[in-house]
Amino acid sequence: MNLTVNGQAHKSDAVTLTALLEELGYSDATVATARNGEFVSAHSRDAEHVEDGDKIEILAPMKGG
Repeated sequence: MNLTVNGQAHKSDAVTLTALLEELGYSDATVATARNGEFVSAHSRDAEHVEDGDKIEILAPMKGG
């Protein structure tokens, strides 16, 4: 399926948001996620199915002071 991940076109066979994060190398990272503009909590990613045409945002926290 065709997805847009952080503004970039991406082809994936991932069924869930968790699987997509693993595919992209974020499985051990602390990140925030959104699907089609809606926040998806870490606890909900296993049940959050991704579909062709979805727009996924993956955000890592920034350190600063």
